[in-house]
Amino acid sequence: MSVTEPEDGRLPAKEADALCRDAHRLLGDARALLGEYARARKEAEGALGALRAGLARAELGSIPVARLKDVTGGRLRLGALEGSGYATVLDVLESSPYYLQLIPGIGTRTVRQVHAAARQIAQAVEEAVRVRIDVERHDPLTTDLLIALHRLVTAGPELAGAREVAHDLDKRLGPLLADARPARGRLRMMLTRPERRRRAREALAELSNLLGRARETRLLLTQVTTDLLRPAVSEFEAWTDFEFRAPDYYGLLTELAGGFGAAGHGLLPDELIAKIDAQELDGTHRRVSLRGYQVFGARFALAQRRVILGDEMGLGKSIEAIAALAHLRAEGRTHFLVVCPTSVLINWLRELRSRSTLSVHPLHGTGRPAAEEEWVRRGGVAVVTLDSLYRLKAPRTVEVGMLVVDEAHYVKNPQTRRSTAVARWCRHAERVLFLTGTPMENRVEEFRVLVSYLQPELAASLRDSDAVAGARAFRKAVAPAYLRRNQQDVLTELPDVVRAEEWVEFSGADLAAYRQAVTAGDFMAMRRAAYASPGTSAKLKRLLELVEDARVNELKVLVFSYFRDVLASVGEALDGRAHGTISGDLAPARRQQLVDEFSDAEGHAVLLCQIQAGGVGLNLQAASVVIMCEPQVKPTAEAQAVARAHRMGQVRKVQVHRLLAVDSVDQRMLDILGSKEQLFDAYARRSDLAESSADAVDVSEQELARRIVEEERRRLAVRRG
Repeated sequence: MSVTEPEDGRLPAKEADALCRDAHRLLGDARALLGEYARARKEAEGALGALRAGLARAELGSIPVARLKDVTGGRLRLGALEGSGYATVLDVLESSPYYLQLIPGIGTRTVRQVHAAARQIAQAVEEAVRVRIDVERHDPLTTDLLIALHRLVTAGPELAGAREVAHDLDKRLGPLLADARPARGRLRMMLTRPERRRRAREALAELSNLLGRARETRLLLTQVTTDLLRPAVSEFEAWTDFEFRAPDYYGLLTELAGGFGAAGHGLLPDELIAKIDAQELDGTHRRVSLRGYQVFGARFALAQRRVILGDEMGLGKSIEAIAALAHLRAEGRTHFLVVCPTSVLINWLRELRSRSTLSVHPLHGTGRPAAEEEWVRRGGVAVVTLDSLYRLKAPRTVEVGMLVVDEAHYVKNPQTRRSTAVARWCRHAERVLFLTGTPMENRVEEFRVLVSYLQPELAASLRDSDAVAGARAFRKAVAPAYLRRNQQDVLTELPDVVRAEEWVEFSGADLAAYRQAVTAGDFMAMRRAAYASPGTSAKLKRLLELVEDARVNELKVLVFSYFRDVLASVGEALDGRAHGTISGDLAPARRQQLVDEFSDAEGHAVLLCQIQAGGVGLNLQAASVVIMCEPQVKPTAEAQAVARAHRMGQVRKVQVHRLLAVDSVDQRMLDILGSKEQLFDAYARRSDLAESSADAVDVSEQELARRIVEEERRRLAVRRG
């Protein structure tokens, strides 16, 4: 309700009373939401506590009683205890000191020590227990938790904003209504002291102003409260909804459990963490709820201004970038630029439109000139491909609030046209955010190049000894410009990856093709020789067995190969039942269409992907079985491909099957590439100490091919063709 005050600033008592009643109703709406949220949260916390207690109890029931010695330095004598049937720590905790003292050979002091040690272990277990929801096992405690969480998830990303508004109204309206009380009656106002009358008139004016802008606020509070008041859903509805919206459920679990922990800080120093935590993050233009580590990532990008966000694939780097863009828009910035490979252009357009209120302009295709003109004139987010960025000139009238470069490792070679274009735009933009899950593939020097685009002075200060000293020293040196978190550290809910090496023997025809390729020195022909005769191929036979097993269990399958002819053979063997093939020359819209058809297919489905194309920029968590037709030259290629399925939103164990032929190029590749994989883990993934610099163990593709061909020629005693 909005009123117009008389010229003397005095509002008639009748109108003042109506205004206060309207304010009371708004205050009631705010408190109703806060009350319903508190009730729903308490219910969820109770269900989570019960589940954690159950998991902790199961864990304690598997810890042998002998472990009590570890806590007391080995001083306890537990023979009598074990001899009386106390086998686990849980047995001790469930027994009272009175009964323990009845055991011959155990005194009062020992009983106290045993119970203290058991409680210490129990506390450690309760703190460390992880909640993972297994969609194949609908146990009662997990079901209760999902039903309790459903109410909060249904309220959606608007819940956080509605709570903030409700808290603000609760804080402001109460005192204003108290101050305005005398003005609700003419006689009461007359009998009130002048200073009190002045405060009452000021309070009425503020209430009138506040209520005049409250229409959208009322709608938001009512909508969210209605969602929180929904009746509890059935077990079936809760589990079904969880499969569709697992990230939302796990985001709430993280919040209920008290945050994301130190792992979400990515090994940054304490003083930098404090600076980032102090950075505001406005969510006005955002349409997505963030996890704690994602909030930290967005704040890092804003606080440090020109950085690399190197989170492992599957953690939602694009969401963190969108959160940063939305904040800058709320601060008044108008123009933003996202640069990405062609393969993920469609993904970016969809994410920006669904996750934010920002206007989006794809600078691609025949409509590019008009879209560019519209972006310059109206502002918003322009999305352009890496290979066409060089055509985009920086208008003098446009100040780019943030430049986002996705898959930034594609510009690690400063001599290429795409790298030159990115460097030019980096100089033009106020803030720059590089996104890459693989900031260095083979050489630490390549990472230095990326930093040079952002903070040249930092890149110049990096010493070779920083890398030689190990991953932690290197990460400390680049902390002002680099943040990386790993799935296993911040996505503790992710189901396991189960890896299986499927070894087979060449068929006669495939062996003949393999020997011919070795003789000719044709490395690529050696890699795909196992599929030379599809009718007798042992690898293809095993692949079909794996696909059939997935069909019986209604699981979706991704099949990756470097070679299009191998995927063609797989497609023929599947009698046209597979989706795809996704390859590098496929138009982005068609790629996304194939992914959507595969993801939306009911039950079992198979998608064929060239690993160079399917391993980058696609969200394929609908699949839980991954088949590699052959090992890859770059360890990161396989890691990227697997991460397309094993990412946030995955609710099933991901099975990764690598098809390998004995006594072949496959075995040689695994032996040689082992060192490269360890390097990648040390510097880019786990941040454990590395034994030497990256250059010491680098193996180029050409060198690897030459070594393997020579080794196989010697083993097979064949001459050069």
